[in-house]
Amino acid sequence: MIAHLSGEVTSTGDRWVVIDIGGVGYQVQVTGPALENLREAQGRVRVYTHMAVRDDDIKLFGFLHQRELELFTILIGVSGIGPQIAMNILSGISFEEFAFAILDDDEKTLTRIPGIGPKSAKRLILELKEKMKKRADTLAVSRRPTEACDAASALISLGFSPQEAEEAVGAVLPGLADPSVQSLIRAALARLRERRSL
Repeated sequence: MIAHLSGEVTSTGDRWVVIDIGGVGYQVQVTGPALENLREAQGRVRVYTHMAVRDDDIKLFGFLHQRELELFTILIGVSGIGPQIAMNILSGISFEEFAFAILDDDEKTLTRIPGIGPKSAKRLILELKEKMKKRADTLAVSRRPTEACDAASALISLGFSPQEAEEAVGAVLPGLADPSVQSLIRAALARLRERRSL
């Protein structure tokens, strides 16, 4: 089993990268946000990996953070959720938002993810609720107000990645005395514009 890879990114494609280690190139399937980060990376990178072996195929799935790998492993243990759908989930929603969607029986949030219909959303909630409860107190962020979730959803619908939207709203939230959805969107958009102009 290959637990992680550390080397230089030599090429990238549609949701995959090739990492060169000692002259050997390993093709690794990655999430959308991870692909963006790895394309811009300089020098050596490290990805945590899961190796999926089938009769006719071997694939490596890579993650920038250990907890993403842990969530991936949990997801592929759910009946009907294969590696590609698990990668769609990790590309389309942040770890925290996914955990809270499971805990809150929020099928609407889950069905926004490509490949997840109402039946799959119900199955995810049913099979993962207890596991997410155990992890709830170790989440990196506390529950945010509904306005923050709505503002992040609005930014995603404007074309920003879930990671960009979550980070921008999270960054401006503490600075607003009485945050409304509109004020959060305005402040987050200003922050995103600043970052892109740097």
